[in-house]
Amino acid sequence: MSDNVDRSKRRLLLAATSAAGGVAAAGMATPFVLSFMPSERAKAAGAPVEVDISAIQPGEMKVVEWQGKPVWVVRRTPEMLDLLTKHEEELTDPASSVPQQPDYCNNANRSIKPEIMVAIGICTHLGCSPSYRPEVAPADLGANWGGGWFCPCHGSRFDLAARVYKGSPAPTNLIIPPHQYLSDTTLLIGEDKTTGAA
Repeated sequence: MSDNVDRSKRRLLLAATSAAGGVAAAGMATPFVLSFMPSERAKAAGAPVEVDISAIQPGEMKVVEWQGKPVWVVRRTPEMLDLLTKHEEELTDPASSVPQQPDYCNNANRSIKPEIMVAIGICTHLGCSPSYRPEVAPADLGANWGGGWFCPCHGSRFDLAARVYKGSPAPTNLIIPPHQYLSDTTLLIGEDKTTGAA
């Protein structure tokens, strides 16, 4: 009789010990598994960023953060695109000869899709963030201004393809980050199809 009691106690203790061991193993494994997921700090440091562009209206700009930098996403209108060809003689590097963009954006629009402009919003002069000035020809920016970005720090001007105007302190066009379209309404900044990484 006592032998039966001992066996049932043994089974109970074995089950309780196994359950406690399983809980402890799961508790120890959780931080280990979570360590494979990028932290918010790691995401800000360089992980790609998905951007929903469906709500950006023609002429509007959306600002997102990638690698701790502002990235501008602009939906250009047909009028804006037309203006890009009318002031090339006023630009420092109209053909984007200096490689400030991925190869797939080395075109007249400096973009994958003509209507969507993606650029890092940091002036190539001293790192200020230019302000978006989409309006045409304000007197303070010159008669041939067709809209773009104006850096309030030292007066650099960039057109709607993020190309720098002659006479600006900025030496080069703004940087176009690696990016790709996941769908018609979703943009992935920081990763492209050619390399799979930034």
